Amino acid sequence: MSTDPKSSARGLEAWLFYLGAAALLFAMAADAIAVLGRHLGMPLLGSIELVQAAMLVASSAAIVSATMAGKHAVVHLVIDRLSPAARATMQRIHSALCATFFLALAAGSIWIALDLRGSYEQSELLQIPYAPLRIISIASVLAVALVYLKRAGKGFLRP
Repeated sequence: MSTDPKSSARGLEAWLFYLGAAALLFAMAADAIAVLGRHLGMPLLGSIELVQAAMLVASSAAIVSATMAGKHAVVHLVIDRLSPAARATMQRIHSALCATFFLALAAGSIWIALDLRGSYEQSELLQIPYAPLRIISIASVLAVALVYLKRAGKGFLRP
């Protein structure tokens, strides 16, 4: 078992890739079966609920993976004109602000989850419980916040 942080990060990125890909394939298959079923007179009831749940898993994996890889869309009009030291400072500030945003998003999601913890929320047709989906969403938002916190601390937290 490797203790190299880069290889473990690559392993996590690969795991997220396959999780997101499997969720997208599931969503596609559910929707294809629903369309085929409608044409054959045997509709797949609840296919929209299945697709929505799969898309939550896929998008959660995608945002964590994109954040870890640093592949978000960014406009560099101003930052490219700065000196290297100023650019590094601005990137740390950007990371800190992004971490703050995602932590606030997680706090709001946790608040809603706690407020609705005894309500037994579920989808209408298939009774898919919302609590596990909320947990996936909260975990992914917290993971993104942690990635940004790590980037914001680079240069400040030297051993």
